[in-house]
Amino acid sequence: MRACAKKTETTTPTSADGTTVTKSETAVASLTPPSRKDGLWTQTMSSDRMNQETKICIDQTVEQKMKWWGQQAQAKGANCDHTEVKAKLGGGWEFNSSCDMGSGHIVSHGVASGDFSSHYTVDIDSTTTGSPMPQANGSHKMKIDAVWQGPCPADMKPGDMTLPGGMKINMIDMADGAGPTGPGKMDVAKMRAMAEAMKKQQGAQ
Repeated sequence: MRACAKKTETTTPTSADGTTVTKSETAVASLTPPSRKDGLWTQTMSSDRMNQETKICIDQTVEQKMKWWGQQAQAKGANCDHTEVKAKLGGGWEFNSSCDMGSGHIVSHGVASGDFSSHYTVDIDSTTTGSPMPQANGSHKMKIDAVWQGPCPADMKPGDMTLPGGMKINMIDMADGAGPTGPGKMDVAKMRAMAEAMKKQQGAQ
């Protein structure tokens, strides 16, 4: 007598609207790095060289140009021989990059966790070599703690970042090499003032 084959039960995942989601679609979704929610984010950055809080206005155009896991790899003039971001076993995300920034070579490893719609953290270990600024070379650690605050205020457009002391810059303009003085030109006075603000903030810690 032939034994009856035991029926194996399987479940097919469905999306929130009740439509069927294939296994391949589920795998792709789980391996795609998340995007930050549109709106105003407060970022507290702590490292061996500084401790400061900034605010940045994010939309999906900004997110595509300045992803949380690879901002240096997307900077204008960066030449990267390796970039990688992948889901971390047990939750979270892990990323690696090796980039020639034109003013030094930076090798980075980072781990991110949290909800990119409300609160996330990123821990980064990086090593810089070949920089003309001696203090930039060597190994460094940085932690970013980011919290969503709500919609961007009326006086901030996507890409705008406020620095300690109230200074405001636009990260997209800087990444594209354009400043208030026109395409391809950086506002030197603004850059110097930004550096001074960071220096004062660091000295106050």
